[in-house]
Amino acid sequence: MKKAIFITGGGSGIGRATAIKFGQEGWFVGLGDVDMDAMRETEKLLPGGYHYSHQFDVRDREGWDKALASFKAAAGGRIDVLFNNAGVPLGGPLAENSTEEVERCIDINLKGVFHGAMATYPYLKESAPGSALINTASAAGIWGTGGAAVYSATKFGVRGMSESLDAEWTPDGIKVAAIMPSFIETPLLDHAPNRGSNESIRGRVKAAGLELTPVEDVAQAVWDAVHGDDLHVVVGKTAKQLRFAARWMPGKLRKRSKKMAGVMGEKA
Repeated sequence: MKKAIFITGGGSGIGRATAIKFGQEGWFVGLGDVDMDAMRETEKLLPGGYHYSHQFDVRDREGWDKALASFKAAAGGRIDVLFNNAGVPLGGPLAENSTEEVERCIDINLKGVFHGAMATYPYLKESAPGSALINTASAAGIWGTGGAAVYSATKFGVRGMSESLDAEWTPDGIKVAAIMPSFIETPLLDHAPNRGSNESIRGRVKAAGLELTPVEDVAQAVWDAVHGDDLHVVVGKTAKQLRFAARWMPGKLRKRSKKMAGVMGEKA
């Protein structure tokens, strides 16, 4: 029986690249997203017959139960991996973020990840040992990013949840890992950081002199996380430098972050 992975945010970006990677490796791939058309585009890139798509919103706890039950049936009765990947960006100074934007970011990036973990636990326990929960955190979960307070907070939350569940679920034979990429080359970079800005995130990343990591590198990191034993999987040069600085040069990193906040948080 083929192993099965369910991927949220599977319609584009990291989710799509990960679906392609696991599909090429012979896995049965499940996609979850609010955008059915986008998932259909992902499906076209996967090996024929070994995929399933379910349209739902990760903020909907009951929707999770329906999505996973349907996927398990389609996959032949098992779920080996949940890739809790769906997320949205939010940037700019906190004072310029609306309450609606803040709540949406927290609900999708953090509450949605908790919903996924809670809903998938029975399935992962059933297919253990060797099953895994992989969560998309961020380099913003290594050190808070100026101009992205809410986004950073959600990713620190995902990181903390992953660390806690690593301890809780190890006796059940379930692996847990947090993927922590820097800026990734995905369509999200072409969005504005918030509704009050008319400049893309891509423009601000370039202005800050930061590199963009190929999305395929993140897909490979997810594969390695499922088959390895790392809890924190750092992806991209910027993320690796940030992890080093946070450990060995926190004072210098703090000064740099204050300087960078002017670039990443300035009005367009």
